[in-house]
Amino acid sequence: MRPGEHLGARLVLIAVAATLMIAACSPQAATPTTALTEPASPARIDLAGIKTYLIGKLQSLTSNTATLKTHGDAYYALAQATNFDYAALWQAQSAEVQQALEAAREAWKAASPLYEQTEGIVAGTPSLAEFDVILDAGASGEEDPENAVPFDLTLPDGRVLPKPGNLFGVTESALWGTFADYTINDVQADWNGNGSIEFGEVLPDANVVKAAADLTDQYARELLTAAQTWQPTESDAFTALVVMVPTMSEYFDSWKNSRFVLGEESTQRDFVAISRLSDIQDILGSLQVVYQNVSPLVQTTDVAQDQQIAQGLTSLNAFVAGVYQEEQAGKRFTPEEADLLGSEAQNRATAITGQITQMAARLNIEVEE
Repeated sequence: MRPGEHLGARLVLIAVAATLMIAACSPQAATPTTALTEPASPARIDLAGIKTYLIGKLQSLTSNTATLKTHGDAYYALAQATNFDYAALWQAQSAEVQQALEAAREAWKAASPLYEQTEGIVAGTPSLAEFDVILDAGASGEEDPENAVPFDLTLPDGRVLPKPGNLFGVTESALWGTFADYTINDVQADWNGNGSIEFGEVLPDANVVKAAADLTDQYARELLTAAQTWQPTESDAFTALVVMVPTMSEYFDSWKNSRFVLGEESTQRDFVAISRLSDIQDILGSLQVVYQNVSPLVQTTDVAQDQQIAQGLTSLNAFVAGVYQEEQAGKRFTPEEADLLGSEAQNRATAITGQITQMAARLNIEVEE
């Protein structure tokens, strides 16, 4: 039985008990038999908005992962036609190579934010959370065996990359050349012809690009199918909020270690194409959607608390947006500043989470952690 079903049974028992108490105290109340056969119906909230939001985003996501797959296939076909002689490929078809890779990068940069706009729901919902590990959060088996992705990546040439890490990370590090194992290191690909090799001017291993893009599209579609059959419960919604809101320090830490803060000194393979600050806003946006859908239930218990939670989430997102706007305007934050900003965001998130947890307890809603 799902947690929400436990909650429903509990509310029915409370409603019946309340009806019997009223009947016993009122001289004109219905008989106990009538009260038992016509119990008050427990109030339920409509969470369809969460599912509608999620499916809409995932449909857009799969459209873009399909595009990523198409351009990954195009680059693979170019490399395959030269029997994977990348030096010959670059010499003869540099324009076609750049076109395919730039198109793949643009598709990745469209798909990744769309996933981030669902992550608050996907990663925070127990029945969907494994997709987050696969697509966006899982580590490689070498880096973190306990939190590694549950798959191996089989390449078209037969090589197998055991537990390589999450798929958005694999495709990003391949397409932008931030992991030597996925890069053709003996070809100097001067994309803009200025005589120097700049960041991102690389030829990725076409086998890795194709395999990772194909599997990203496959799992994005599997997630969409799972979301279409998922029926969100109050427990799902409050669990997502309690699990995902207090993750600010983790996100700010990855931002601190990225090229957006450390520049060329960064050794981080991912979060090179889009600032983590943008991702945080997208994640918080999805959590705001979740809270908007449970807000009517919170209001039945404590209107003031509901307003505080909603305002807290709005203010937290605005705080992150303000930092991002400064970065977009050209400010390069130091690691020390990133730490301070992360602490501020985490403190705000922890306070909000405490309020949400308290409301879940008052509403007798089970939170899975």
